[in-house]
Amino acid sequence: MNQLTTKFDATTGESNGTQLSAPPSLMDSFARVLVRLGILTEDLDYHLIRASMVIIFLFFGYQKWFQYEADVLIPYISNGPLIFWLYSVFGVRGATWFFRSLGVVVRCALVLRVLE
Repeated sequence: MNQLTTKFDATTGESNGTQLSAPPSLMDSFARVLVRLGILTEDLDYHLIRASMVIIFLFFGYQKWFQYEADVLIPYISNGPLIFWLYSVFGVRGATWFFRSLGVVVRCALVLRVLE
C-alpha cells in the first residue's frame, strides 16, 4: 500500500499500519489525550462554541468590576427599556453589582452545562 493511503481512526487512535512507525509528536499525544477525554469523538463544535461563550462572557464581565465601566454603562442602563429601573433601586454601583453577579451566574451555568 502507498504511504499516502494510511488511515487514522480518530475514535480509537489506531491506524491501518501501512506507514513506518515514527516517534509520537506532541500533536499526536495531544490528539490522543483529547480522544480519551471524549472531546474529539463527539460534538467538537458544541464544545468549541460553549468554550468561546464562556471566554467572551469572562472578557466582557471582568470589566464590570471597575468604576470606569460603571460610568460607561450609565447611558445604556438609564435608557434601556427593561433595565431603566436599576439606578433608582440600586444606584450606579448597585446596578453594576447586579450585572456582574448576573454574569458570574451565567458563566457558571455555561460551565456546568445548565444552559443547554
